[in-house]
Amino acid sequence: MDTYLSKSERETLKAVWRLTAPTEAHSAARTGDLAASLRVAPATMTATVKRLAEGGFVHHTPYRGVELTEAGRRRAMGVVRRHRIVERFLADMLGYSWSEADSLAPVFEHELPQEVEDRLFVALDRPATCPHGFPIPDTDSPALPAMPQLYSLEPGDRAVVALPGTTDAAVASFLEELGLRPGVEIEVREKHPFDGPLVLRVVDTAGAGHDRTLGDKVARQILVRRITPTGESEHPLPVSGKEQSA
Repeated sequence: MDTYLSKSERETLKAVWRLTAPTEAHSAARTGDLAASLRVAPATMTATVKRLAEGGFVHHTPYRGVELTEAGRRRAMGVVRRHRIVERFLADMLGYSWSEADSLAPVFEHELPQEVEDRLFVALDRPATCPHGFPIPDTDSPALPAMPQLYSLEPGDRAVVALPGTTDAAVASFLEELGLRPGVEIEVREKHPFDGPLVLRVVDTAGAGHDRTLGDKVARQILVRRITPTGESEHPLPVSGKEQSA
């Protein structure tokens, strides 16, 4: 049976994973950044990290930061999985926007019995992604593939859009007007030099393409899942255990 973790400990594992993901610059998360991310006092965060370290979930090296152990990474993936399933429930079944779902999910996700999480996943028809466009980890996933920034793509590259929950509301509204919402397919048509703007072909729900211009600052806030020349995702989305055994 898994060791019991409190809400603050689970949220801290998730925050460490997010801050040390392959798309970020650092392999260790500083306690100050963790405290700011979760909006708690530094002393509170230090105490939480100490408990996680004693439980074997993180390594904390002074002046370097906090890193997940293998056990910590697997528990973090479980926390991420539950969060994204609950987000999907809030968006698909209750009609919340993707940004609202992200902020509401932590209110009650930590109190769900495992059986309820499992039944939610099945009731939602085993979704592959959360409302933001990020993959939902499988039950035994040790990690998730890195998702590059939109601005790292080159002309001719195709991808599917994902927007972090931390996306500024004004930026999210602007992107919505351009049709750049989670799950939308795009193709880079032009990339101007010296940090110039991108020209994108954005595919709408009817399958029609529209050219949109996006500056580098905003394009760096958008993450993507690349589409290979064969039309498949560069990183296959996880499938459920039931599908794996079929």
